[in-house]
Amino acid sequence: MLDETTDIHALFEGAPSTTEFKKLRKRIVRQTREAIEQYGMIERGAKWLVCLSGGKDSYTLLAVLHELKWRGLLPVELLACNLDQGQPNFPATVLPEFLEKMGVEHRIEYEDTYSIVKEKVPMGRTYCAMCSRLRRGNLYRIAREEGCSAVVLGHHRDDMLETFFMNLFHGGRLATMPPKLVNDEGDLFVYRPLAFVAEKDCEKFARDMQYPIIPCDLCGSQDGLQRQQVKAILDQWEANSPGRRQVMFKSLMNARPTHLLDQGLFDFAGLVRPNPNDAEKP
Repeated sequence: MLDETTDIHALFEGAPSTTEFKKLRKRIVRQTREAIEQYGMIERGAKWLVCLSGGKDSYTLLAVLHELKWRGLLPVELLACNLDQGQPNFPATVLPEFLEKMGVEHRIEYEDTYSIVKEKVPMGRTYCAMCSRLRRGNLYRIAREEGCSAVVLGHHRDDMLETFFMNLFHGGRLATMPPKLVNDEGDLFVYRPLAFVAEKDCEKFARDMQYPIIPCDLCGSQDGLQRQQVKAILDQWEANSPGRRQVMFKSLMNARPTHLLDQGLFDFAGLVRPNPNDAEKP
């Protein structure tokens, strides 16, 4: 079904006809579908708030989800949403014009969280953590107002891997972004359907489709981030041993509590040796 070229969603119109792009598109759609199915994201008849920042990842997410829905493989309602946070020089017309052209149902919300971040974050510190918290709170609010059961984000495989190492190096814990969780209030799911998709595939897909990318550094607060440092380490590892990122990512799905040190996950104190005499009893 995914190999058909004459029957295609508007978000894929103008797609390159090369074999390379067709393989890329098919891989991303397949991996997204696998993540949705494996982590039980589908509630038939539900409504999802698909968060669109204007970056390569969110464009990829939007296109693939609409592809799956259009082909009858995702029985949910999709509402694209962009939160304009008042960042300097944010091109406010780009996303509305794009979504109108593509015929995508959407909501554009303006909420000046940038001024709050500028006021609260000390000089020299990055804005990302507080900006993210304020953005997430507003997206939850919008989801509730629109009757959505889930907020859907464009984090991909590499985001999850980088977050794992940031928690390892700086947070003292083994944790990452899960593909599916329930928010603290308990009324909304948070989904990451691109969990199995590589960042390089999102980048190539969005570039080949010539989507109007909006940069993430409008606030000028990106240089020197811990995430960029972790990303550089992973890039070097990948260069030295191609495929290492995928191997490390697979380890996140293969945790062994008995071979870690977390007493909350495994009762080490209660671990006893089997009595060999018990095996001899009839």
